[in-house]
Amino acid sequence: MGKDNMQLVSVNIIDSTANAGCLGLMGFGMTTVLLNLHNAGFFGLNVMILAMGIFMGGLAQIIAGIMEFKKNNTFGTTAFTSYGLFWLSLVLIWLFPEKIGEAGAPDGTAMAAYFFMWGLFTLVMFFGTLRANRALQFVFATLALLFFLLTAVKAGYTGLATFTGYEGIICGLSAIYTALAQVLNEMYGKVVWPIGPVGGSHH
Repeated sequence: MGKDNMQLVSVNIIDSTANAGCLGLMGFGMTTVLLNLHNAGFFGLNVMILAMGIFMGGLAQIIAGIMEFKKNNTFGTTAFTSYGLFWLSLVLIWLFPEKIGEAGAPDGTAMAAYFFMWGLFTLVMFFGTLRANRALQFVFATLALLFFLLTAVKAGYTGLATFTGYEGIICGLSAIYTALAQVLNEMYGKVVWPIGPVGGSHH
């Protein structure tokens, strides 16, 4: 065949990869519920929370973020990878409360600043969920509120601690619901648990 006979062939690539968001939301949701059961006063900070923070809160979300990258999902990549690294950073803060070289344990003001920055990030990401579904909007709205409540607690408003814990439990449970709803809806090929998708035109 000569060069003149060569044809352009159009190839349609079908995305057959799984929805990584379910894994990420489960990792976030389960760990958030367990941490906030502690915040609400049900039990002390313990190795169970640390282990969940490293593996489900940290690694599961980072893996989900990397998989969302492969699916060309900028929002999912940014959210899951960031929150996965949030959990690893929080565990590191818990594990090394004493001085490491020049770095000392953070005081309340430092932790308030830490949680405030995460609240700011989450608030901006919440506006991204307005193009997604109602369930995800609820997760991000309650998470932004959780971070700002944690900021207030660390800034000295300790009377809010128990309420903050219960609010965090609701946030975590909503993430678990959003994850499992997508799993069940996909498995059954119909809406088993609704997540309230925004209209098809994404308005």
